Amino acid sequence: MTSVLVIDDEPQIVRALRINLRVRQYDVHTAGTAGEALEIAAKHPPDLVILDLGLPDMDGVEVIHGLRGWTEAPIIVLSGRTDSTDKVEALDAGADDYVTKPFGMDELLARMRAVSRRITAEGDVPRISLGGLVVDLAARRVIRGNEDIRLTPTEWHLLEVLLRNPGKLLSRQQLLSAVWGPGYADATGNLRLYMAQLRRKLEPDPARPRWLLTEPGMGYRFQPDTAA
Repeated sequence: MTSVLVIDDEPQIVRALRINLRVRQYDVHTAGTAGEALEIAAKHPPDLVILDLGLPDMDGVEVIHGLRGWTEAPIIVLSGRTDSTDKVEALDAGADDYVTKPFGMDELLARMRAVSRRITAEGDVPRISLGGLVVDLAARRVIRGNEDIRLTPTEWHLLEVLLRNPGKLLSRQQLLSAVWGPGYADATGNLRLYMAQLRRKLEPDPARPRWLLTEPGMGYRFQPDTAA
């Protein structure tokens, strides 16, 4: 049974989610404050989190940071905030999706299924082909024919984050936080340097990358081969 943690201080929404999710065989835990939520999450690690940003004791973005310190469980933000800045901040902090209130239950359930499928798929693809290269995520090796391509630990970590999110745009802040830690949010020069090094080692033409793409002004994306 999939465990879902609902974090919201609106009793009507919590009640509606609890009823609808339990009918669909989810194991539901609820919390009305950030402090209560983090305590419940530690005792009953969730498989998925539904989070409101406007909590009485702490902003929901801080809850995302707290959860991302130890869990990769999908986080869906459910919020009345519609400003794009709030959405970007939540996604950069580590949220997987953002649904605005008022919302339809069918849409929320579809979003839950989608993020769960993506997380499962990421865990089930230990080997990825990049043209003549094979990246073995389980063995932490990059192989061309019978030759190993040596990557530094930082290069490997950056590559793994990208490959485990195929087709997904990852912001510079997301990548910096995932690879270097939260204290490096402004170290975009590090990111550019290591992306350039990865392209030199992996791309047939580093000046015109085929798989490790830049989205100008936003971030980077791993684009798998469509025929793969």
